[in-house]
Amino acid sequence: MLTVIDHPLVQHKLTLLRRTCTTTGEFRRLAREISLLLGYEVLRDLPLEPITITTPLEEMEAVQVQGKKLCFISILRAGEGILDGMLDLVPAARVGHVGLYRDPNTHEPVEYYFKVPDALEERLCVVVDPMLATGHSAIAAVARLKKAGAKAIKFVCLIAAPEGVTAFQNAHPDVPVFAAGLDRQLDDHAYIRPGLGDAGDRLFGTK
Repeated sequence: MLTVIDHPLVQHKLTLLRRTCTTTGEFRRLAREISLLLGYEVLRDLPLEPITITTPLEEMEAVQVQGKKLCFISILRAGEGILDGMLDLVPAARVGHVGLYRDPNTHEPVEYYFKVPDALEERLCVVVDPMLATGHSAIAAVARLKKAGAKAIKFVCLIAAPEGVTAFQNAHPDVPVFAAGLDRQLDDHAYIRPGLGDAGDRLFGTK
């Protein structure tokens, strides 16, 4: 259930993203570009339906995405760095937010905000967060979405740790995970190694 997107452009941009010398502005731009590229793979199986349209020359049978608009769910705050790229690809998508922060002592997620579109059970929900480290935040966010009615869910991140992938798949075996990279391990502070540092701080220049 883990797909690592190994497209050369994704991997090249991920290398640039990881570097200490990458500025806040460059980090934000690269995260957005990688997210857009990930979106093509994540959404490749969207169902289509026929539609009749008129071109400047004639009428024809074409296709469009079937059903209700899909929904991107950003795990605040760092998820916003991926959300922008996804919306570049699908600007008409609905957007939801799950506010979680990691308790510095227990590393467990604490929810402080939840706002999502209606009819989740009829939409594909794509949950976005740059890092899948311990997996606790992702697990909690997806559980909350399921409680709200979501049935079709995918999780997208830039970098995942093996520990986080295992924990997430144990909790939600029905939810596929898409990542630009799978790193070596977590350290004693639950940071991904080699990783790219704190994604939120690097996105927003807060450290």
